Amino acid sequence: MAPRTAVMEAVEKLNYRVTIGDVAAQSGLSLNVAQREVLALASETGGNIQVAESGEIAYKFAPNFRQVLVSRSFWLQVKEWLKGAWKWVFYAIRISFGILLIVSILIVVLGIIAATIAIQSQGRSDNDRDDRRSDNRGGGGGFIWLGGWGSPFGNPFIMFDPYYYEPEQVRKRDPDEMGFLESVFSFLFGDGNPNADLDERRWRDIASMIRSNNGVVIAEQIAPYLDETSRLEGDEYFVIPVLSKFNGFPEVSDAGTLAYKFPELQKVASERKSKTSSSYLQEKLWKFSQASQGKIALAIGLGVFYLVASLYLGSLLGDPRLAKSLVGFLGFIKAAYGFLLGYAVLFLSTPVVRYFVLQYLNKGIGDRNQKRAARVEQLQKPSSALREKLDFAKTFAMKQEAIDQDNLAYTTEQDLADQEYAKMLKEQKP
Repeated sequence: MAPRTAVMEAVEKLNYRVTIGDVAAQSGLSLNVAQREVLALASETGGNIQVAESGEIAYKFAPNFRQVLVSRSFWLQVKEWLKGAWKWVFYAIRISFGILLIVSILIVVLGIIAATIAIQSQGRSDNDRDDRRSDNRGGGGGFIWLGGWGSPFGNPFIMFDPYYYEPEQVRKRDPDEMGFLESVFSFLFGDGNPNADLDERRWRDIASMIRSNNGVVIAEQIAPYLDETSRLEGDEYFVIPVLSKFNGFPEVSDAGTLAYKFPELQKVASERKSKTSSSYLQEKLWKFSQASQGKIALAIGLGVFYLVASLYLGSLLGDPRLAKSLVGFLGFIKAAYGFLLGYAVLFLSTPVVRYFVLQYLNKGIGDRNQKRAARVEQLQKPSSALREKLDFAKTFAMKQEAIDQDNLAYTTEQDLADQEYAKMLKEQKP
């Protein structure tokens, strides 16, 4: 997610009044990036700055700041339009594979019919010349074998019936279910990376964990949210990116124990209780497809039918009796046969390859999740050395500093004269 988008979403979730620490914790952005984006957003949307008597700063935005921003930025308007258009473009891409499958099957079926008729016609012509019409009864068997109800294929056209695998009343029970054309894309390529937002979740959870521990933590508390932390025993190198992102710094005990303080994350626009969504970062497993089993079964059935029909079509096109008929539609079928057969092979082989790749990826995800869970268990049952580190960190615990409306020293929502007058009245109160 782009930093600007992340900041805008954080402002909305935090009720339009935030500190830099609020935004960094909610969005997972570094404090420097969060500060830069918040200032730019406040400048472009007419946001207000509020300064507490302690000198801490909060930023207040209007609830309609998105509309203000869009109206002031032509390029943002274009981006919003493209974002909406892309949904339809991507939808068209998704259904195009299903459409291509159905069109290809129709072409193959029509090609089989045309080739069978041409072979039959050629056979009848030969029989007429040889005056052996009695053999014509067996000449049309090829076509009847394909389309007859008792053939190995059954009735091929019934597969295009939308109720063949799943009746309409079943689909109506779940109106949000993926359509068949989209299911073909999902069957072939899946539904995207389930951990595309992993880094955002990682930094958001780390920030929330730090806040829930009063702004001071030890390396072992950060480790469950990271991937690799075991380079050397006692080496806390993995904390450095967290210190850099959230402006933290270490505190050292006389025994050499390290704790890490993050003062900025304890400054909030209003009193908030911070709670992490999980005790460790959990990666989501890849799913083969979000399509229903019925839709996947239909896609596989059509793919198998398509492959077998393509191979049968190839045998017909190789018949010597068809040599003089490979013009017009049959000539097109002959020229496109390589693509038709290749697409049939790829249609079935792509999901098979993807299935084994996903098994490998999920094994790695499972191993990483298990390691992170083990680090949490270590915290829940600390050794004496780890208990000393946790106790040392608690000695630096910081109280959450809220910038409330009633302790403001200055806000850009009022004229300077009004602020000075309000401050004078406040000082005159006994």
